[in-house]
Amino acid sequence: MNPSTPLIFCLIFLTLSGTQGVPLSRTMRCTCITISYRPVNPRSLEKLEMIPASQSCPHVEIIATMKKKGEKRCLNPESKTIKNLVKAISKERSKRSQTQREA
Repeated sequence: MNPSTPLIFCLIFLTLSGTQGVPLSRTMRCTCITISYRPVNPRSLEKLEMIPASQSCPHVEIIATMKKKGEKRCLNPESKTIKNLVKAISKERSKRSQTQREA
């Protein structure tokens, strides 16, 4: 038996056993690094995203995409103004879906 055969076998074994605990993506983290405290006009919103807390990010994130230049802002989900904005948008969406069902 060649003396390098056990060495090669050990290297293969260590390589295969080491891959078990490696996460699929090391880039998972919160999307929002800083939070904007500037007021947001609901008419200037193009899109409002709400990302729930998860294993990769422990808190809720709200991302507003503005109509002008597509600027994205991370909003404070604990702010009373932002909570009211989210409520108003969800109420408007539910009204739209009821209207579409009736038609």
